[in-house]
Amino acid sequence: MLIGRRRLRRSGLMALLIGALPAVLPAQRVEVEELILDNGMKFLLVARPGDPHVAAGWVAKIGSVNERPGVTGIAHLFEHMMFKGTSVIGTTGIEAELEVLGELDGAREAARRHQMALIERRRRGEIDDADDPRHRSPEHAALLERIEALETRAREFIVKDELDRLYTTAGALGLNAGTSYDFTIYYVMVPANKLELWFWVESDRLLNPVFREFYSERAVVHEERRLRTDSTPLGRFEEQFESLFWQSSPYGWPIVGWPSDLENITREEALSFFDVYYAPNNLTACLVGDFDVAQARAWAETYFGRLRRGPREPEPVRTLEMPQQAEARMIGFADANPSVEIRYHSVADGHVDEPALVLLGSALGGRTGRLYRALVLERQMATSAGAGQNGFRYEGYFEFRAQARPPHTPEALEQAMNEEIERLKREPLSDRELEKVKNQELAARFRRLQSPAGLRNELLTRDALRVWRTINTDGELYQAVTAEDIRRAAEKYFRPEQRAVALYYRRPAEPAASGVEPPPSPAPRP
Repeated sequence: MLIGRRRLRRSGLMALLIGALPAVLPAQRVEVEELILDNGMKFLLVARPGDPHVAAGWVAKIGSVNERPGVTGIAHLFEHMMFKGTSVIGTTGIEAELEVLGELDGAREAARRHQMALIERRRRGEIDDADDPRHRSPEHAALLERIEALETRAREFIVKDELDRLYTTAGALGLNAGTSYDFTIYYVMVPANKLELWFWVESDRLLNPVFREFYSERAVVHEERRLRTDSTPLGRFEEQFESLFWQSSPYGWPIVGWPSDLENITREEALSFFDVYYAPNNLTACLVGDFDVAQARAWAETYFGRLRRGPREPEPVRTLEMPQQAEARMIGFADANPSVEIRYHSVADGHVDEPALVLLGSALGGRTGRLYRALVLERQMATSAGAGQNGFRYEGYFEFRAQARPPHTPEALEQAMNEEIERLKREPLSDRELEKVKNQELAARFRRLQSPAGLRNELLTRDALRVWRTINTDGELYQAVTAEDIRRAAEKYFRPEQRAVALYYRRPAEPAASGVEPPPSPAPRP
């Protein structure tokens, strides 16, 4: 599962619907017991008596932003591989299986060298298609046949979905995972009386992983990319817009990875990746529910204490976004309703200006927000409109989106959106607007912390982005924001040279026959 992509949301956190709650909510402080093992792994323990299930999970502080060209998509691929079992889970004979997997790795590497030679021939123009079987040497063809035979042998040792079955037969619910730009999270709801099972299974996934079916799962991820990106009306356009917006930052490549990388990532590269980023010193676990804290601490030491600290500390991202010097624009023709997206470079999660931008997004978005009211209800130029701040660990952006209502064009809608953006710089929020968005922030916080699963996810994602303790300090920062703070943030960040604009027009059914000409590029507006 991919998370954190193309979504207007509260900075770095899971989005929740906000309903009507009292204007004044009781102050909440989350009491957390923190345990840090000798190997560096962190545990956040929140005991809440009365619930028959414990919300359990852990986060690896690794996402697509930590990748490099050549292995994009490997973080998400690992999310898949972590469900393939261990040396005792998912196999009928680990020693024989590992022997076959070793032979398979050798054959794959030999075939890869042949494939790279074909790719070089394609670069020189000697062949048109490096994947065409007609260009393969007899040795290359024989290697591929051997690989197929070895994969068939390897499958004979596999016990399908045994990890999932261990949990479901014990009464666990919602086993899943998700990959974002900044982290990968694994979670499940486990019966309180089966909590030790979670400690054993999850520690074994980290201690004794077997990346079986690696190459077939690589193909599964490639198909996932096809379904989610290549086959959707705007998927490839939005992917191109990401690359247009991010000039140098690694947030510019997709979480799912580029196709050429997915086709060539090796199991050896995956093992090296695992050793660094899935080491205990790069992980945080969390339990929320009815459990004995002293027993949980003991199990943490017993099971996760077996993990060895990584060979080196994961390095932070070095390549940051270069300051944008001029507006970037993109025009696309897609099988979708005409729409507009305007995106500005803003701030990362935890920046001092983030609270003002998040509240500004709340004031603009939703059916009672300024943008919806102006463009949908009053001017009737759009069928939908929204805005919001997206703060990641290293960078951030503020985005405006709207879908045009016929006969209005994306160009006209962009002009109207720019007028609303300029209005923000001139007219601070009214006292009523500011009170409303602050109450919405309180309500969202109140709701997030009620659910054990929601609290677990919030603690884990906060610890991956900054530190979990911000759950008890950020609320005050939001309540301290003034209308002038919000106006000043709009003035500072909503500048033409800091934005990228995407205009999407509906693709003509038969451009040649109909004679439809693409509309001219709209003139940039302040």
